[in-house]
Amino acid sequence: MRRTLHDQLCEMTIVVADTGDINAIQQFKPRDATTNPSLITAAAQMEEYRDVVASVLRQSRREVGANDQKVVDRAIDRLAVEFGRRTLDIIEGRVSTEVDARLSYDEHGTVAKGHELIGFYEKAGVSRERVLIKMASTWEGICAAQQLEQDGIHCNLTLVFGLHQAVACAEANVTLISPFVGRILDWHKKETGRDSYPPAEDPGVLSLARIYNYYKKFGYGTEVMGASFRTLGEITELAGCDLLTIAPNFLSALRETEGELPRKLEPEAPKSMDIDRLTIDKGTFEKVHAQDRMATEKLSEGIDGFSKALVALEHLLENRLADLEGHEHHYVDADILFRQYDLDGDGWITREEWAGTDVVFDALDTDGDGTISPADLAAGIGCAPCLREEGHRDG
Repeated sequence: MRRTLHDQLCEMTIVVADTGDINAIQQFKPRDATTNPSLITAAAQMEEYRDVVASVLRQSRREVGANDQKVVDRAIDRLAVEFGRRTLDIIEGRVSTEVDARLSYDEHGTVAKGHELIGFYEKAGVSRERVLIKMASTWEGICAAQQLEQDGIHCNLTLVFGLHQAVACAEANVTLISPFVGRILDWHKKETGRDSYPPAEDPGVLSLARIYNYYKKFGYGTEVMGASFRTLGEITELAGCDLLTIAPNFLSALRETEGELPRKLEPEAPKSMDIDRLTIDKGTFEKVHAQDRMATEKLSEGIDGFSKALVALEHLLENRLADLEGHEHHYVDADILFRQYDLDGDGWITREEWAGTDVVFDALDTDGDGTISPADLAAGIGCAPCLREEGHRDG
């Protein structure tokens, strides 16, 4: 009997749904799920969640009073927890909830926010064992995660692009890391001018495999979860990884494709490999990170992208709050936001420029041409229309 790639992958790897859409999670029934502000933004714009957003905004107003910014800040955390709680009603495992990316270099602020989010979950009746607090794998983020883990709060360190980050995370005893496979490929394609790589030669695949083998060689308990995929081949080439977080379009493709799926990553194989053990302290981390141009650029871009996604969510909630309370909208001209992403000023946002979550890029790129127009962005985040006319690539 022929089986789908999805069935076979689930036998050797924990599949995580990379979406904030509760309906998609119900459809694919992953063990774990992950979310962040840009995924919440996408979900919050769906008509079926409008009442959820309204209820959270009203609750936040009661809790923090008259200051609109504080209401929005509280609502963002409350929405993250609400979508997380609803997700946990469906799945058997854990949900990842992200700390404000603007705290990525603030160790103490990250620790405080992690405790606050877990407090909201526990008040909602959710055990902390079912929640991973997610933050960027800066040195400060890793130190914050180490403290949170010591406090009994489990962490997911995201935006991992280099072995030095992965080793520091393992030494800090974090629960899970998320290497960004597709973004590493993006960087190398741009750097080399190549259009594609065979899956076995994909730089992102090779980077994750190196981290996986290092962890298994030295017996670290930190789990490896591959993230940010560009091709189905990247996913199948990493069959056997501890976890893979996969967007709904690729989950569908895996379900629809039959054939043999060989295991590529084996936990016992690295024990006989010749791998040097590394020592990573703050000075070494900073030195190695500065020398790794890809990791430096992609970590910075990722934090910037996640921060912009949070700003977009803030604007969306500001407008929803104004609607609820009968006030005039405080629209932000989408042209301002557009220019933040349109790095080369050509009037279109490419996937590489976006730097935010891939799922949201795909949602905004309604015609599938690999770019986001000013009108696409304005419609997607509920802001005032851009000044540029759609279709004018010269800006």
